[in-house]
Amino acid sequence: MERHQIQYVNKIIDFAIQRKNVKNINLNIKPDMTIVVSAHDAVPLNFIYDFVKSKGAWIVKNVKNFENAQQNSQSGREYVSGESFKYLGKQYRLRVQNTEEEEIVKYFRGFIYLFVKDPNDYDRKAKLMDKWYREKAFMTFQESLNKQFPLVQKYGVDKPNLDLRTMKARWGSALTDKNTILLNTELIKAPKFCIDYVTLHELIHFKYNDHSEKFYDMLYSLMPDWEKRKAILDEEIVKDL
Repeated sequence: MERHQIQYVNKIIDFAIQRKNVKNINLNIKPDMTIVVSAHDAVPLNFIYDFVKSKGAWIVKNVKNFENAQQNSQSGREYVSGESFKYLGKQYRLRVQNTEEEEIVKYFRGFIYLFVKDPNDYDRKAKLMDKWYREKAFMTFQESLNKQFPLVQKYGVDKPNLDLRTMKARWGSALTDKNTILLNTELIKAPKFCIDYVTLHELIHFKYNDHSEKFYDMLYSLMPDWEKRKAILDEEIVKDL
C-alpha cells in the first residue's frame, strides 16, 4: 500500500491507499489508528486527497476515540460495583455481590450482577465476566447467522460454521477454505442490527471473496442501510474496545 499524508487544519493525517476493484472510495480507521483508503485504480490521486480532507473532522474525532480507548484499556478494568460495561449497544452498571452459592454473572433489570465468593479476587471476577460475554456472544451471533443466512442461501451459498475470537483490527473474517465465519467477541457490545451487518458482510464473501463491485452490489441489495450500521460500529462501539 502507498503511504500518503495531508494537512487538515493544524494536524497532519497519514494514510495508506489500497487500490482495489471497488465501486466507491472507502475510508477505514483501524483500532491501531492506521487509516486506509480503498479506491479503484481509475480514481485520481487528487480526488482521493480531497476526499480525505472532506473527512478530516471525522478522522480526527475517531482517532481521538481510539486513543482514549487504548488509554482506558491500559488502565484496565477493576470489576467493582458501579463500573460501566457495554452490552448489545447499551451501557450497564456492574453490581458485585458476595455469594456462598454458584459464582455466576446475570443480566437483570438494567444491571449486570457478578456473584462471586471473594469480591476482592480480581482474576476470578475477570474470568467470570469474560466467560459470560463469550457465552452471550456465541448465542447472539448464532441467532444472527440463522437470520441472515437465508438472504444468501438462494445464491448457492452453503451455511458456514461459526467461530469466535478476540481480534484487534477487524470485526469478522470469512474463512472460505474452512467454511467458517469468524466473528470478533467484542461485537457483543454492539447493537444487534450492527452484528447483523457484520454477519451478512462475511456471508457475502462466500459468494464474492473480495470487495469488488459485485460484492458491494449484493450488500447494498440485501442491506441498503449497511453504511449506517458500519458507521455506528466505527464511531461508537470501538470506543469501548
